[in-house]
Amino acid sequence: MRFFYFIRFSFILLSTACQDIIEVEAPTGETRLIIDALIRVDTSKEWIGVEVKAAETNNFFEELSATTLENINITYSTFGNDGSVLNTATSNLIEVDKGSGAYVPNPYLPNEQRISTSTLLQEEDILFMLNIRHKGRNYRGQTRYVPSAPILSLMQGEETLFSKDETEGTVTFGDNPDVDNFYIFDLDFNKFLVSEDAFYNGQEFQFSYFYDKNLNSGQEVTISILGADRTFYNYMDELITQSEQPQGPFQTPVSTVRGNVFDITGLDNINIVDNAERPNDFPLGYFGIVQEFKKTITIQ
Repeated sequence: MRFFYFIRFSFILLSTACQDIIEVEAPTGETRLIIDALIRVDTSKEWIGVEVKAAETNNFFEELSATTLENINITYSTFGNDGSVLNTATSNLIEVDKGSGAYVPNPYLPNEQRISTSTLLQEEDILFMLNIRHKGRNYRGQTRYVPSAPILSLMQGEETLFSKDETEGTVTFGDNPDVDNFYIFDLDFNKFLVSEDAFYNGQEFQFSYFYDKNLNSGQEVTISILGADRTFYNYMDELITQSEQPQGPFQTPVSTVRGNVFDITGLDNINIVDNAERPNDFPLGYFGIVQEFKKTITIQ
C-alpha cells in the first residue's frame, strides 16, 4: 500500500487553426514527506511484520521517489490503570536495501529489534509511537493496536449490476458485540471499503462487492478485513472518497488527506503530537498497527 496524495495537472492547449501545441510550464512546489506505516498483523506469526516506507512528492509529472531517513524507530509503552508508564521498549529500524525507502527492524544490532506478536495479545494498554527524523525535521505519530474480526466465508456470487460483466464477491464475517467496531476491507486490485457496525453490532454480516471487470477463470482474488479505530476509519473514508479513480487510493496522488503523523520540530511540549498550532506542517501518510484476516478464492 502506498499513501500518496498530491494533485497533478496537465496544461496543454491545442490550437485547431494551426495545429500548434502550446505547453504551459507546470508549477513546482515544496516536496512533502510521505510515510506508509500501516502495519498489518497476523497474530498466528511470532513477530509483527514491521515495514515503514518513506517517499517524497515531486514536481508535477514526475514519479514519486523513495527517500532516506536520518533516523526512525518505534517505541512502545505499557501503562498502568493510573496512567503511569510501567515499561518502554524501542524497535530501531534500518533501510536494509539502500535507496528502497523501506525500513525494517535492524537485524545487525545485538538486541532483538523485532516486536513480538505476543506483546499485542496481553490485556494491557500499549501505546506505539513512530519517531522519524528527515532532512533535519522531526515527525511523530502514535497509535494503539486494533483487533479485527475473522472472515467466515468468501464466495464468488452469480449476480451482476449494470454491464453484466461484473464479478461478484460475497464476504461473511462475525462482529464482536462487546465494542463499537470499525473495519477497512481491502478488496484487492486497489479497491477498498470502510464499514462500521452501527447496524449489525454483534451479528454475522454478509455483503457483496462487484468488480467492474470480468475477472478471468483461474484468477485469484484475496480479500482482507482490517481492524480500525474511528480515526483510521475517517481517514480512509475521506481518502477513498477523494480518490475515486481507476488507479485506487494508494497509487497516483490526487489530493492531500491529513493522517496521524505530524511535524513536531521545535515543539517544547513532547506530549503534543497533533501539532494543532501549525496545521499545514505535516507529512502525508498514516501510522497504524491493525489485525488482518484474509481469504483467497479462485475465480470460476
